[in-house]
Amino acid sequence: MPPEDKLYDLADFFKVFSDSSRIKLLYVLMDTELCVGEIAEKTGMSQSAVSHQLRTLKQMDLVKFRRDGKSIWYSLSDDHIKNILSTGYEHICEEHEED
Repeated sequence: MPPEDKLYDLADFFKVFSDSSRIKLLYVLMDTELCVGEIAEKTGMSQSAVSHQLRTLKQMDLVKFRRDGKSIWYSLSDDHIKNILSTGYEHICEEHEED
């Protein structure tokens, strides 16, 4: 069993995945690097909503960013995030096949 503080950290980590808007952002960033305007366009969300959700994702180290002049480009922080999304999606799809 992991130490208690790590269990709390893990619970906080998974809370980030409880919002479908954040899941959308992670999905559009799975294979490419995008700026806020592009993310908003692809998700149908406002730029302010995207920025708000990106702040949460950055705080939990799920996304990273880089500056290029005045533009800020966002991408997934690492392949672990892709694996978590893929595994979760596979699990959901398997559950629905059994219904």
